[in-house]
Amino acid sequence: MNNNFDSIDRLIEFGMSLAVAQQMVATMNYAMTNLAVPKLGEPQNAVKKYFAAIDNAQAGPFNEDEIKELVVKGKITGETLVWRYGLPGWQQAKMIPEVNTMLLLKK
Repeated sequence: MNNNFDSIDRLIEFGMSLAVAQQMVATMNYAMTNLAVPKLGEPQNAVKKYFAAIDNAQAGPFNEDEIKELVVKGKITGETLVWRYGLPGWQQAKMIPEVNTMLLLKK
């Protein structure tokens, strides 16, 4: 009896390659979905303008000093939804590094 495992080895190799490829695609999709892309025509050194969901309504635009003031007043918390140019969508304030820093400094 001839034990030829060549075809089984190739099948396993194919399956593992497919699994690695799927993981790579999932990682790239995640990276591209969460990529912050500046708005076309928005200068890289432009003053950041933020929008926030305050009292169940969209408010803004605010500059960073105004955001700091809203954080101090308690109008913006870590759970407040905030958006600025370059973000793929609205996010909790604690998920935006510069706003999270303002929240942490308030404490």
